Amino acid sequence: MKKIILYSYLKCSTCRKAAKWLKSKDFEFKLIDIVKEPPLVIYLNLALEQYSDTKRIFNTRGQAFKTLNLDIYGLSREEIIQLLLSNGKLIKRPFLIYEEEKVMLGFNEIEYAKQFI
Repeated sequence: MKKIILYSYLKCSTCRKAAKWLKSKDFEFKLIDIVKEPPLVIYLNLALEQYSDTKRIFNTRGQAFKTLNLDIYGLSREEIIQLLLSNGKLIKRPFLIYEEEKVMLGFNEIEYAKQFI
């Protein structure tokens, strides 16, 4: 069985679409509220390794990010991780971890299908 963890936000329609898609394909997954319990440091590091543009990991369209008004490219990796851990709403969602080795940010049905089917 594939191990899937989906960090999601209840009020996020894209998160709901991702969960609905996984359920429709009969995938079992662990659903975690990203605001109450941000992704573990190991997963944030994995995302930073997989996405060359640091900004992709942030929910740049959200109010929490917009109020920060800072240059994330000027931050160290540790500062970025601490910032993301401080507020789950700063993280691009849904934040999916597949088999403890791949992170997928956001929901794109085509990308999910490529990964899981």
